[in-house]
Amino acid sequence: MKPFSSLELASFCGQIALILKAGISSLEGLTIMQEDASSPDEKEVLNALLSNMQETGSLYQAMDSLKLYPPYMLHMVQIGEETGTLDSVMASLQSHYTREDSIRKSIRNSITYPMIMVAMMALVIIVLLVKVMPVFNQVFIQLGTEMTGFSRTLMNAGTVISRYSIVFIILLAAITVFAFYGIRTASGRRLFQKIGYRLSFTRAIYDEIAACRFASGMALTLSSGLNPDRSMELVTSLNDDPIFGQKISLCQQKVQEGEDLSQALFTSGMFTGVYARMASIGSKTGSMDQVMDEIAGLYQDDIDTRMNNLLAVLEPTLVVLLSLIVGVILLSVMLPLMGIMSSI
Repeated sequence: MKPFSSLELASFCGQIALILKAGISSLEGLTIMQEDASSPDEKEVLNALLSNMQETGSLYQAMDSLKLYPPYMLHMVQIGEETGTLDSVMASLQSHYTREDSIRKSIRNSITYPMIMVAMMALVIIVLLVKVMPVFNQVFIQLGTEMTGFSRTLMNAGTVISRYSIVFIILLAAITVFAFYGIRTASGRRLFQKIGYRLSFTRAIYDEIAACRFASGMALTLSSGLNPDRSMELVTSLNDDPIFGQKISLCQQKVQEGEDLSQALFTSGMFTGVYARMASIGSKTGSMDQVMDEIAGLYQDDIDTRMNNLLAVLEPTLVVLLSLIVGVILLSVMLPLMGIMSSI
């Protein structure tokens, strides 16, 4: 069975939090959830959890035995059981994974639309080159002449595409498999991230995503009573951005040297501007966990805004680009044709 998605994790944590806050034990809660499960896979997972928990009496051990839950979540559940704050931890985990799901949806939406537009552009151009250009060539032949220059080059390109269509189909299938590999696998996502790090307009988005995950994780761990050192150790496992990872390491080093957490966040470059000031206020007032949650929410809003702005720019740009390409192709044929017709 594949690991759970962020939305599934958020749903599971929310149900457990609701059950515990109602005064029902984890074991009874799992029994209730198992009875209400709607899918066979869900029943199978809950049966396994229930069976293991009846033996061990620990939700953490039951979840750990399935190897389906992320290490960060397992650590937090273990801390919640040890400190007697499992209901609060589960509620915080629900918020955390709901935010993770929002981040992934923002990324997916920002990628899907441009990919569809590019595919449509490619299809329109191929149809023009393969089907339309030969028709115009026949018109030129009937008028006693042939295509020349740029229009001839375009028609020859269409002929090559038509003649070697099998090769191009195989190439397209390979690109599709590569894209699927990049979206569905961890190594593929890392490869796409490395490419994204080198692009200036996506670098800022990656920075904010990493900072949002860090702030969300810190809010959860600090609210569970952990000290900043231990909190950052756990939150480090959430980070998959190597550049931001260097900032986390520097921040950890400064905290271990005795520097205040809020100051370490600023000097390491993790938080800047208003976010650094918010962290400083949270440190002075003893409400760092609440401030971190607010910072994560603000970063989420910034990510959504950046994604929407990026889409707002890409949409007209791709439409204009398609119009220009189609216009150039048609004009390369129509202008010589109009010249021939006017001389008759």
